[in-house]
Parts: sequence; structure tokens; C-alpha cells
Amino acid sequence: MSCAALALSVTALIGNSLAPDKYLITLPLALQFVAMMASAAPASLFMRRFGRRAGFSVGAGFGCLAGLLGAWAILAGDFTLYCVSTILFGAFSAHVQFYRFAAADTASQVFRSRAISLVLAGGLLSAFLGPELAKWSIDLLEPVLFAGCYLCIAGLAALSLIILQFIEIRRPSAAERRNSGRPLREIARQPAFIVAVACAMFGYGAMNLVMTATPLAMIACQHSFDTAAFVIQWHIVGMFGPSFFTGHLIKRFGTVPILGVGAILILGCVASNLSGVAVGQFWVALVLLGLGWNFMFIGGTTLLTECYRPEERAKVQALNEFMVFGTVACTALLSGALFNAFDWQVVNLAVVLPVLLCFISVLWLGRHKTSLAT
Repeated sequence: MSCAALALSVTALIGNSLAPDKYLITLPLALQFVAMMASAAPASLFMRRFGRRAGFSVGAGFGCLAGLLGAWAILAGDFTLYCVSTILFGAFSAHVQFYRFAAADTASQVFRSRAISLVLAGGLLSAFLGPELAKWSIDLLEPVLFAGCYLCIAGLAALSLIILQFIEIRRPSAAERRNSGRPLREIARQPAFIVAVACAMFGYGAMNLVMTATPLAMIACQHSFDTAAFVIQWHIVGMFGPSFFTGHLIKRFGTVPILGVGAILILGCVASNLSGVAVGQFWVALVLLGLGWNFMFIGGTTLLTECYRPEERAKVQALNEFMVFGTVACTALLSGALFNAFDWQVVNLAVVLPVLLCFISVLWLGRHKTSLAT
């Protein structure tokens, strides 16, 4: 998560300095999410066969390679090579996303939502460590900026690779690997599955669209890089800080209300961004954006775990990750294009309709569950 926070702080700015065309500024970030999307199914199926620790270790290896190649590409001023490094980083990130599912799969039914929340709560440390490492390492290899940031990514990925060797998660049995359960088409027709995936897709996509363009908008408004990093830092606090209690809120109030509140918080982010371009308005917007993402992502993941049986988890989780990060990849590419072709206001307005659709789908699911109960 610290690697991701560091990368979020600098990727758009690196793209701005290396891209041959300004419309390609966020292409590296888009490729990162395309790689996440493409790697999700192979990562899930690999873990089903060889176990979580082996899969997570392979992912950490991708992170080491991404950091080293990214630093080399920035030093060489090679945009194409930098894009390759972000593809490797995307493969790393795809494996990391399964940490929350590993926690859910090993937890009891009662503790499941809190287990997912506590895994994501690790991101609270990354909110400070990632941007601070970005500020510290931005000129580590001066006069070339940002190359040191990617050396930090390589180091953090190597550290996670070492730590992973000390965890023990039971490998799937032969019987579990043979039995794949119901067809995906049958599982995907469940109302809860539709809402879970929709909220994760559009909640994450909306967050990514606005967050990716925020450093560009702040620099364009004459705010400093340190100020932009500060706002991103608090955005990540908003993303992961609530994880200490999101699981408790889901247990007390239910998944559906938390998903609805998440959608409202993201709409509040849009309202703040449209109200002005002062640092305070950027800060409020990004904190609300992080909070909304947290509720929608943890809520969507928790709801998804209710839709499959143990033998079905690998393919259902793979499908979910493919759809979520396919959406995120599109928003990463669109973010820079919308910002350069139109303006900051259009970037924000673009998320309103999808988030409203999520809110409506949550209301529909709530009524559907109520009707079934009666």
C-alpha cells in the first residue's frame, strides 16, 4: 500500500515530464490498471493451485522489478520503458489486492467484514509513509527527479517479499481444486453480486478519475508539489483510516446502508471540488473521496463474499477484480484526457451519473432484501 501511495503521488507528474503528447500523461497509470485487470484471473487461479503465499511472493517479485525498471526508465528519459515498469507494477498490485480476500477466506462469518477492514487499515500507515518517501526521494538521484521514488518502491516490495515467507495460509485441498461449483453465469445473476460488483467498479472508478487528476489540477492552480502530496496524503488517510471501524459499522447497520453512505460521500467530494480551487477545497474533496471509496470498496467486497461458496471463490474473485480494475484502467486513461481536453470541472461532473446509479442500485437491493424477508 505504501508503494501504491508513493506511485499515486508521482505517476501523473512523471508522465507529464516524459510523455511525447500531453494526452498520454496518464497512460502509464492506465497501463498499470490494465495490467491489474489482466493479472487478476491468472493470480487468483495460481493461488488456488499453489497457495496464497506462493502467489503473494510472485507478486512481490513483480514489485521489485517494477521499481528497478522504473528508476532506470526515468534516468534514461524513456517513456516507453517507464510504461513497461507500470505494467509490472500493475501485476504486483493485482496480487496485493487478494490480501483482503485471503483475510476474508480465513475469517469466521461474523468476523469477515472486520477482517477485510483491518487488512485495508494497513493503508493508514501508507498514507504517511508513501507521500513522505515521495518527498524525500524525489531528488535522491538529482538532477533527474523521481527516479529515487522508484528505488523506494523496489525496496518496499523486497521487504514485503521477505515478510511473506513467514506467513502460513492453508493451501487448497485437492478436492477443493477439482470442484469449481456453480457456473459463473448463475452466480453473476444474483442481485447481491450485481450490486457488489457495481459499487466496487464505479466507486473505485470515480475515486480514481478524480484522484488521478488532482495533482495536475493543483499544479495548474499554482499550488506546490509538496501541497499536492499533502492533499494526496490526507486522501489516503480518508481511504484507509476508517477501516478500523468500517467492519464494525457493517456488522451493526448492514452492508447496504454503508454502500449508500459511500455513494453520498463521493458526491460530496464533487460538490467541494466544484465550489473552488483553494487548498482547503481540494483537501475536503479528497478526504470525502477517500471515505466514500472506503465504504463502497469494503462494503462491496463484504457483499461479494456472501455470493459464493468456498469452491467458487477463485473464479468469482477473479471476475470481480477483472471488472473492477478494467473500469479503473479506463478512468486512469480518461482522467488526463478529460483534464487536458476540457477542465477540472468536467472531470468531477463525469463521476456523478455512475455514482448515482450505484446509489439507486443499493436502494433497489435494500428493497429486494426487505421483500424477501417479508
